[in-house]
Amino acid sequence: MKIEKELVQIIRHDALISIFLYLAPVFLMFVAFYITDYKPWAGSNALLFKVPHFIEGVFTHLSSWGLPVIVLVICIIEFIAGLYENKWTKNERFLDIACYVLPKIIIAPVVTYFSLELLPKILPGIKDNFSWVPFWWAFAIIAIADDLTQYWYHRLHHQLPWLWRFHRTHHSAPYMGMAMAGRQNIIYTIFFSQTYLTVALTYVGLGYAALFVKVVKSIIVTGAHSSIPWDKPFYQIKWLIPIGWVLERFISTPATHYAHHADTTDDGVGYYKGNFGNMFFLWDIIFGTGIITRKYPTSFGIKHYKKNGMHSFCGRYQNQRKREVNYPLTALWSGMRLNKRNFRKICLHPFKSETVQIDYLKTSHHEKHLPDSIIGHPGLCLCIR
Repeated sequence: MKIEKELVQIIRHDALISIFLYLAPVFLMFVAFYITDYKPWAGSNALLFKVPHFIEGVFTHLSSWGLPVIVLVICIIEFIAGLYENKWTKNERFLDIACYVLPKIIIAPVVTYFSLELLPKILPGIKDNFSWVPFWWAFAIIAIADDLTQYWYHRLHHQLPWLWRFHRTHHSAPYMGMAMAGRQNIIYTIFFSQTYLTVALTYVGLGYAALFVKVVKSIIVTGAHSSIPWDKPFYQIKWLIPIGWVLERFISTPATHYAHHADTTDDGVGYYKGNFGNMFFLWDIIFGTGIITRKYPTSFGIKHYKKNGMHSFCGRYQNQRKREVNYPLTALWSGMRLNKRNFRKICLHPFKSETVQIDYLKTSHHEKHLPDSIIGHPGLCLCIR
């Protein structure tokens, strides 16, 4: 399946704007240094910024065990309040827990090796080289660089079909809440930028600011996935409305992120083709990929991907929802193995030219092996094995 030419042009255009956004805080920092004649890299006698000890301790604990505890507490509140509406079945629970726990078990040793062994070998000369960067400038540079990178990582996993297979697990949940916030494909998680960013920044001397960025971002992203619509008062209480107007354009909220997880756009609320922002919704405003309705979708999932064909791109499964319910662990690997019971003879193969067009197969005896979302789809080719 080829990427539409128009989409390629849009991505290129937005990527050029992103380069400017990456460089902007660094440029502004040096402009400020020039105006104030401040040269921290030269050993200025100015004291390094340190937050109050109590606040520093809070952020340190949140970065380690605090956030998982908060997530667990909110999850319990959501469950008691009945916000999952009986959708958190046994299979869904197993899938959410497996996706939350197993990546941490697998990735922790990788990150440890990366920070303790790999970095000193490949970058031996830059350890603590940027420790002179003032805290607030470091905070701004890291927050923008980290979240803009994740915006692109997330956006491309939706707009490029071959990447979607590594992200669809997160969207397979038919509900929003703390339970599904960590539901991610293991491949998606391994290549997730923030997995390595914090330890890399610590190595070069920016770990203090990176700690605060990590915690602030985690709180915002967690709140955006929560089934508790905490942003609703900002749309209903008169004196909060101006604050809500700024808030919903600056960070991700339940209203904007729920729309991204909706299973339809027919209600004018759901918008799974956009609202890609993680911490900052501002990226969606800048690149025109977001909508704001101040309303909440009533249903979530990946039904729309079945309808538009992207769900069945690469044909490595018959029905992803059914596979994830019956075999939750396969969702960790995005169902990349064939369901042999349903695809004994037929598989989609978009990367080879020696294919048999679907117009032939849909009238052949192989049709019984094909899911309804594939039969008659004009944009897909099939090969016989």
